[in-house]
Amino acid sequence: AGLIAIDTGESVEEMRWALATVRAQTSAPVVAVIYTHFHYVAGTSAVDGAGETVPIWGHERIVANRQRVGVQMGPAAARGLIHQFGIMLPTDGPDGLVNVGLGVDFRRAEHAPFTPGFVEPTDTISEPTSTMLAGLRVEFTPAPSDADDSITIWFPDLGVCINNLAWPALFNVFPIRGEEYRDPRVLLSGFDHMLALEAEHLVGAHGPPLSGRGLIARELTLARDAIQYLWDQTVRGINKGYTLGELTDFVQLPEVYESTYFTQQLYGLVEHHVKQIHAGLRGWFDGDDALLFPMAPADRAERLVERLGGPERVRIEVAEAIDADDLRWALELSSWLVRRSDSPTGEDQALLARSLRTVAQRTTSANLRNYCLTRALELEGTLDLSRFRVHRLARELVAVTPPTAVVAALGVVLDPDAATGLDEEIRWRFSDGSVTGLHVRNGVAVPTSGETAQTELRIDLEVWPGLVGGKVTLDESLADGSVTIDGSVASVRQVVACLDFPGFA
Repeated sequence: AGLIAIDTGESVEEMRWALATVRAQTSAPVVAVIYTHFHYVAGTSAVDGAGETVPIWGHERIVANRQRVGVQMGPAAARGLIHQFGIMLPTDGPDGLVNVGLGVDFRRAEHAPFTPGFVEPTDTISEPTSTMLAGLRVEFTPAPSDADDSITIWFPDLGVCINNLAWPALFNVFPIRGEEYRDPRVLLSGFDHMLALEAEHLVGAHGPPLSGRGLIARELTLARDAIQYLWDQTVRGINKGYTLGELTDFVQLPEVYESTYFTQQLYGLVEHHVKQIHAGLRGWFDGDDALLFPMAPADRAERLVERLGGPERVRIEVAEAIDADDLRWALELSSWLVRRSDSPTGEDQALLARSLRTVAQRTTSANLRNYCLTRALELEGTLDLSRFRVHRLARELVAVTPPTAVVAALGVVLDPDAATGLDEEIRWRFSDGSVTGLHVRNGVAVPTSGETAQTELRIDLEVWPGLVGGKVTLDESLADGSVTIDGSVASVRQVVACLDFPGFA
């Protein structure tokens, strides 16, 4: 007997706080850890024996998903989190953070410095699985949600269902931070499985718990049916030949879904979800002929501004639209003023910021409010997000990611113009004995085994996180001997010169 920890938070500090809170109620040891999905699993090392004497259960894709997001999509993922969760918004005032939709904060300030402590699952699942933990029967069922590695956890002896599908808001088919497609058809199967369990208690990875079989069945049914409604009516509109703009006007949730917070637009927005469903089903083209060969955004914006009477006339139109609460028009017009130039004026940036801030003050969506306010502050020069448009990898992430996985992901930082005509393969050998290869050819960096490479780059793992993170340069590492080259130095320099990575400058 003992405690089962389900998810471990965003940091070691957060998990320590959670454990201390539990200790006020019981001194029972943690005997197992379960991950619901690859979010909120960074505090596991705070659990004594985690991954050794304490088993960790989770989906088989958790490790790969953490590496994919952190290594390949690092800058975009970090920037998206800042926009969606208002991480850099002030704590009070008109631009102050109110909440992040599914909670008060993304991270609590008292948990700084947010030390990562992820530990890989010791027991992975890819299909329905049953086991015994802490003397209880546990059933795991894959249930893709906002991540394809989500699982539903069922304790039949307790009548308790733990899930990542029923959220305290309409499920987010599209997160404004950007994510892979969340297919509503798959979500529905997960909801139907939960309904079939007839749980007495429902605990969510997000949001407050529910108790009572009847209440749970009613709330789950509404949450489930809202997702089917979005799917069905979007497909219906697509079949009618509606463009995206027409679809978002056509698909509106009926009044019945206003009766519960499970289906209210407090996180994302229906019109954004509709567009995502279209993109997941049909791709980017919606039948709008103008999108077949669109003009460059700056050129289009410049022409539109001129046709409306020039910048000053458009500025007046924006101000009038904001005053009239015609915010969709104000946002579009002010975006033209900014997009028509690589160096927009401060006046035009301020006007777009005003449009965004007004939208933020009107919306029910926490995601949209946080995005609009963060973007407004950036336009006004109060926030500088430029570092989140440079591909740097945190030392902590690199330290827990196999170096071969980092090398394999370097294709996403290759500058094809710099690699024109280059055909070179480098073998990368690390001090832990791991070996991989990277073949730059035809404007791409292809991961290989490295067996056929004529040149080898040997790297001490102690310096690797600093090198990749931009804290030390390749030249400095060569000079101190932590990196050596066996073969053509020129080949190595040619390859790394094509990588848009600070450490390889």
